[in-house]
Amino acid sequence: MARFIQLHALTVYAPSNLNRDDTGRPKTARFGGVERLRISSQALKRAIRTSDGFKERLKQHRGTRTQRLGETIQQHLVAKGHTPEAALEIARRIAEVFGKLKDPKDANPAQIEQLAFISPEEQAQAIALADQAASGKKLPEKKDELVEALLRKTDTAVDIAMFGRMLADNPEFNREAAVQIAHAITTHKVDVEDDFYTAVDDLKRSAEDAGAGFIGELGFGSGVFYTYACIDRGLLESNLGGNAALAGEAIAALIEGLATASPGGKQASFASRARASYLRAEQGSQQPRSLAAAFFKPVRGEDLFALSVAALDKTASDMTKAYGACFDGEPRVMNVAAGTGTLHDVIAFARS
Repeated sequence: MARFIQLHALTVYAPSNLNRDDTGRPKTARFGGVERLRISSQALKRAIRTSDGFKERLKQHRGTRTQRLGETIQQHLVAKGHTPEAALEIARRIAEVFGKLKDPKDANPAQIEQLAFISPEEQAQAIALADQAASGKKLPEKKDELVEALLRKTDTAVDIAMFGRMLADNPEFNREAAVQIAHAITTHKVDVEDDFYTAVDDLKRSAEDAGAGFIGELGFGSGVFYTYACIDRGLLESNLGGNAALAGEAIAALIEGLATASPGGKQASFASRARASYLRAEQGSQQPRSLAAAFFKPVRGEDLFALSVAALDKTASDMTKAYGACFDGEPRVMNVAAGTGTLHDVIAFARS
């Protein structure tokens, strides 16, 4: 069975602001000497793991990324009749396994300082330990014993297995990511534009001034985005405790999300619900490689999508000529504009 599954997607986005920088403008990057629109890897991963398809396929096999495990435990115990003070003490003891706690005098003393990725098994065990402690059974006194009782090195949390996690205080329970997703960039040069907009007060009378109740400015851009992802199938199965069937469903969920899910930035303003117009999957045990070099020279012309497909296919062919086979057999391709291939075909190929 091939070790790596490589995915190359081209997605056309109309004017939008999918992923903002600290000033509220669309994220960008310079590549090949020109500015491109960019969607961060983090934004893409979140869009995938929170998409309807991902949730439906994986249901109970998804982790939770949160600071609020302690609050969940505290609320659980209070609901069962325990005092808030006693519940908080137990919650803090358990939550600190996942990271540094906020100060006891903080407004949210049960919260963890950092976001922690927690598997369903770990959350269930945390609640079980809390119930035991509340009923009079003492928690392990040594922190390392509590860590061993609570944390898992393998579980069924597909998103943790895919995207990894880091627990600074307990690195032996870190998870190496089995999926790599690059920042998406436009295949061509893009100039970020500005939308000057106004809002009108519905209750303003005609006798008053005709000015707007609010004015604002919003950056946006559009283009053809290239996204590259690589799945280490062996590591994914290992992270999932050897569960090959679950790993297969995880691969399907990832590909569906990559092709159909969009980052949520400014969706109400732009309705930027796009799907990949081109998707290419490859399998092999050879060293993976991105095809971003296809777009180092920015694509120019009237049909940016068709030209992007041609540039990507040519670079893939040139790499094979230079290095030998970069994957096994033939790739499986869906090209919406050409009417060839389907998402179902690509998923079935990648799972095989």
